[in-house]
Amino acid sequence: MNIIDMEPASPPAQPRAPQGLLLHCGGRVVEREELLAVPTPEGTRSWFPLPHRRVLEEVEGQLLATGFVLEGQRHALSHAGARYFGVLGVSLPGRTEEEYGWVVGLRNSHDMSYPAGLVAGTNVFVCDNLCFGGEVKISRKHTRFAMRDLRHLVARAVGQLGERFRSLDARVAAYREARVPDWLAHDIVVRAADCRAITASQIPDVLQGWRAPEHEAFRPRNAWSLFNAFTAVYREINPHTALRRGQALHGLFDAVVGMS
Repeated sequence: MNIIDMEPASPPAQPRAPQGLLLHCGGRVVEREELLAVPTPEGTRSWFPLPHRRVLEEVEGQLLATGFVLEGQRHALSHAGARYFGVLGVSLPGRTEEEYGWVVGLRNSHDMSYPAGLVAGTNVFVCDNLCFGGEVKISRKHTRFAMRDLRHLVARAVGQLGERFRSLDARVAAYREARVPDWLAHDIVVRAADCRAITASQIPDVLQGWRAPEHEAFRPRNAWSLFNAFTAVYREINPHTALRRGQALHGLFDAVVGMS
């Protein structure tokens, strides 16, 4: 069946909006109805734009068919509706984790600026400055068979999500179980600066976040609490930079807890 003939997915009511959508360059958050109403421009001999609604509905349909639960969503448009960015909060039945969620990010364009794409992870950046990243990623240019191939690409990516998300949960569990005394926390902060996971100027903010956590969940003296003291400073920097530094940070913490 061609994706254009699909019945629209009917996700459940969305109780809360997931994090991960950063708007830096003129994007604005819109309701789902406004997104679905965006017209798709006529294509050319070599360019076949995908409707924003079809990208969203294909991903939603594949997630629901695979057994995921949709827990919330946020959508944004920029450039008079030509560029779309969205995040979907997802989970699986029986999952009880409350401190962090799983997120799937989407984007699509009608102005040849970038291909349709999907990312997923526990921390996903879907930004209107064209930064796009996460732990699982697909991308499809708007060429002749884009509509046909989108379904296969999304199915393949969604098929990886269950195992990948459980792997992320196992990583967080390992971080929580690893006790971190102050002397080790200070050592990790210095090593993080050495591997460029943070800059020297961010060290005081990380230490402050470790010594006086904003949230009760991060008061235990473990690697998870320290990790979140680092990621808190990423909220103030460019998403592309945050992703690159986050990869280095994960490598450092995986080594600390014996996962590398």
